[in-house]
Amino acid sequence: MELKSGYTTGTCAAIGTRAAIRMIFEKRKICREGITTPSGVYIDTEIHDASFDGESAVCAVKKYSGDDPDVTNGVMIFVSVRLCGGGISIDGGEGVGRVTKAGLDQKIGEAAINTVPRRMITENASELFEFYGYGGGAKIIISVPGGRELAKKTFNPRLGIEGGISILGTGGTVEPMSERAIVETIKTELSVKRANEGDYAVIAPGNYGMDFIRDGLNIELDKAVKCSNYVGEALDSAVDLGFKGVLLIGHIGKLIKLSGGIMNTHSKNADCRAELLSSAAASVCEDITLIRRILACTNTEEAVSLLKQRGICDKAIKYAADRADHYMRLRTGSRLSTGIVMFSSVYGILGMGGDAERLIKEVKK
Repeated sequence: MELKSGYTTGTCAAIGTRAAIRMIFEKRKICREGITTPSGVYIDTEIHDASFDGESAVCAVKKYSGDDPDVTNGVMIFVSVRLCGGGISIDGGEGVGRVTKAGLDQKIGEAAINTVPRRMITENASELFEFYGYGGGAKIIISVPGGRELAKKTFNPRLGIEGGISILGTGGTVEPMSERAIVETIKTELSVKRANEGDYAVIAPGNYGMDFIRDGLNIELDKAVKCSNYVGEALDSAVDLGFKGVLLIGHIGKLIKLSGGIMNTHSKNADCRAELLSSAAASVCEDITLIRRILACTNTEEAVSLLKQRGICDKAIKYAADRADHYMRLRTGSRLSTGIVMFSSVYGILGMGGDAERLIKEVKK
């Protein structure tokens, strides 16, 4: 049976924004609204609790996760729009978390409304303002009643997001997490790359890695495949398909787990990032205070900053990258060349392991 897809909290916020703006200018309640998501899928849905008064309007969109097991499924995402001078400002209200730690998508003190949802909201608002001939700005507030309690069921408190959930999404849709289907898709994509792109595969866990492949390493994205959390299965497929080499590229927060031999990086399986970064630090220094501070970090960007301050980041991450490559070679039985690139959103490339430098040259040919 085919699993149903859903849509993100960011998509809900953008749909609610359109509905609220239309109510302000059309002076009537909007019952249904839709948008085209960044992935090109059109989503339209019912509008709830709609009201308007002069230059303000409020409405809600119910989050739908399809067959994906998501704690936000069925939650109401409220959007309040008030016309004003200046540009378009976006903020979080009740139930939307605030960023309290560095290294996240938004700066400290900002509402946990990520970059892509902010862009979706802004683009849809701007499009309607142009349509209605409005030259002013608006204050847009996203709220999630009950979001504070809901956030306790997520990793937000550990990540440094307090007071509610995050408004997320990169493609705008939620794909159901069928493990078998995902692994088969990865293998299929690798098979296509093998047939069309040659002997060397480039894999990345997700969008951050894919963006860095393009922007940080100047590698064409048509040579790369997303492997989600299934690094081990992607390596297995690369061996089965006869690749000569695999280059793995990803954020330190994901790939540090491989230095402990963890080949499925989902947090439900293992979340020992601080412990492994502490081990990497201990391999090059005996500063127990530093190691304890790393163990107390809530995210890897914070830990990397401590390593940078101590002047041992390059050596520590090199150790971790080489350990990760060791486990990649064990997984593949050394039947192909392996390499790994770990990067930071703040500092760029942190370290490479195995045959990474040679493999980068190979895939660029």
